[in-house]
Amino acid sequence: MTSFIKIYSDKNNEIRKFLNNFYYKDNDVLKNVKEETLELKIDYVNPIEISDIIGVFIDNNEKYKINMWLCLDKDVLINVTAHNADDIIKYLFERYPY
Repeated sequence: MTSFIKIYSDKNNEIRKFLNNFYYKDNDVLKNVKEETLELKIDYVNPIEISDIIGVFIDNNEKYKINMWLCLDKDVLINVTAHNADDIIKYLFERYPY
């Protein structure tokens, strides 16, 4: 199963603005995000890579009106918050030590 994150917003262009700070302009994920996108799913083959976007999300969560959810196992979604982000990142490195 592929791990993924889902980003939600109720404000147009908010997800795109957030991703502009995270990805290079020519990134495939960013190219597919429209201004009116209110929900975005990003798949990760290597779950360790998720830790980067979680860190950026938490460092900037006051600037953007977005929510993030993480899925590592089928049908299990975890809401990423300022309270659990560090624990999630630690867990990622413990579960996937490669």
